[in-house]
Amino acid sequence: MKFIKPFLFFLIIPLFAFASLHKYYISVTQIDFIKEKQSVQIITRVFIDDYESLLRNRYDESITLAIKDEPKTTDIYIEKYLNESIKIKINNKEANLIFIGKEYDQDIIRCYLEIEGVTHIKSFEISNKTLFDLFEDQQNIIKTKINSKQKSFILTPKKDNALLKFN
Repeated sequence: MKFIKPFLFFLIIPLFAFASLHKYYISVTQIDFIKEKQSVQIITRVFIDDYESLLRNRYDESITLAIKDEPKTTDIYIEKYLNESIKIKINNKEANLIFIGKEYDQDIIRCYLEIEGVTHIKSFEISNKTLFDLFEDQQNIIKTKINSKQKSFILTPKKDNALLKFN
């Protein structure tokens, strides 16, 4: 009986340590070129708790996401951060990202962006540094559908941009 308590203690403590190491820092960004609408439509998905930590760290310690009476400044901060962390060049020209809005789905925040007036794409360059300054093991998955071609890649703090070329 004496040995059961210490045994349980040494068994349970390592389990808690491994549970905290199992946290993933990841975002997924879907980019679609809709030629008929002359539009590049972007949806970026991030865990709410990670995004909330980022906004608290950068802008306002009192921010709480996904609540009923969310302050209007939240959207302003989200738009500002997205414009700082995601940079896109189309045909070697920097594109203007328009923040359309956001929505919450369980533990994910979806942010909607658009680039208007795009008639054709010969080259598409993206830099996505979302959450890199907060989490060193953050990975940003980029999925594109441009000119009927699908491409995917992972951006990390050591390689935070990608270039696609089309004929």
